[in-house]
Amino acid sequence: MWIEKTITLLTRKLPSAMNFCDFQWLVDKYILSYTIKNKSRQYLRLQSCPDINFPKDNTGKKYLLYIHIPFCETLCPYCSFNRYLFDPVTAKNYFISLRKELELYRALNYDCSGIYIGGGTPTILLDELQKTVVLAKNLYSIKEISVETNPDHLTPKNIAALKQMGVNRLSVGVQSFDDSILKSIERYQKYGSGQDIKEKLNLAQGNFGTLNVDMIFNFPNQTMEMLGYDLDSILQLGVDQVTFYPLMPGQKALTKLSHNLGRINHDKEKKFYFKILEKLTGNMEPQTAWCFSKKLGLIDEYIVNYDEYIGIGSGSFGFMRGSIFANTFSVEEYINKLGQGKLPLSFSKRFSEKELMRYDFLMRLFGGRLNINELEKKYSGNFCKSLWKEILFFKIAGAIEKKNDFLCLTRKGLYYWVIMMREFFTGVNNFREHCRPWTPFVGSGKIPA
Repeated sequence: MWIEKTITLLTRKLPSAMNFCDFQWLVDKYILSYTIKNKSRQYLRLQSCPDINFPKDNTGKKYLLYIHIPFCETLCPYCSFNRYLFDPVTAKNYFISLRKELELYRALNYDCSGIYIGGGTPTILLDELQKTVVLAKNLYSIKEISVETNPDHLTPKNIAALKQMGVNRLSVGVQSFDDSILKSIERYQKYGSGQDIKEKLNLAQGNFGTLNVDMIFNFPNQTMEMLGYDLDSILQLGVDQVTFYPLMPGQKALTKLSHNLGRINHDKEKKFYFKILEKLTGNMEPQTAWCFSKKLGLIDEYIVNYDEYIGIGSGSFGFMRGSIFANTFSVEEYINKLGQGKLPLSFSKRFSEKELMRYDFLMRLFGGRLNINELEKKYSGNFCKSLWKEILFFKIAGAIEKKNDFLCLTRKGLYYWVIMMREFFTGVNNFREHCRPWTPFVGSGKIPA
């Protein structure tokens, strides 16, 4: 068993007398990071499958639709998502291809109740985004729409257009309000000062069911005072929701970031996280280990609320019937495949039942609690029997507690899940960096980041 083997391996190197503080240090520093890092490599060992025969759906289920827009006017140095420098002609052709992909999945009888549109910068060609959302609403039973954007796109005209589209949740990538951090991560020149960004956010207030602000903590040059300023700014703005991501670049982005700003310190990350918890508690409640809301609603981590989802767009992931799928990371290949009437799927992996149980354990508890009866039913009464060692380990570590029919994260457990999800998404980012083409981008003369 993975936790048992890891504990055995690591404790061989420790003195026989180990107090509780040593145990906590061991859990934080090694067991969770080391184990999830290695399991993520295993889980994300997707096979190249250029001609996947995607089955028709006959379940009658409603899925989530993730739509990826990979274009940005400029590229942030810490970001490992699939993104390209914006070229208007290529981007327009890309949106045409997106709409073809939407039609192909509907022809296979899939239906979706929610859309999450991420990037890149989804609002980079707003008229094309409008056409895409209108088509999706005509093809599918859409009830919820979440869209990401950047501060410079928060204009009265754009806000009105997004409202007309039926966007329920607008998520704005801010990262920090501190000008020195914004300058060091090359966002000050693009989006202005922290004060400029606050004024833009005030324009969007009250126009959507949820206005979310995406923040990042644990930049190498960030101090506790800088984080305190970010937290004060969030509370003063009174936004509906804030998502505080730990810094988690892929290896290539990490190398560049370390050269420019210094090494990431995970001991500092822990102190920062508990400062976030302390400051936001009472004003907001955690919907996941790093998303805090004034009310229940849509969140960035749709994987918490949707068991299965379809990935649309270059480099997007889907999860369906126990398998993970990924589209080609090449925009050129993506457009060409859809021009031939083919789905642009390029990678896949089938999970074993034990892997699916661990995936559910990780993702459900990331959302704060796990319904034991629901998962026992899903796995024919084998869930707790199969994962009893994991459950026992996290109970002993003080990370989870049982409340009626639920396993729930404790305050300490919230940070443990931050560690695990940080390592999981770092693994995803490494996979993205590995798959993204490193040849000139046909049609623009620009090089992918």
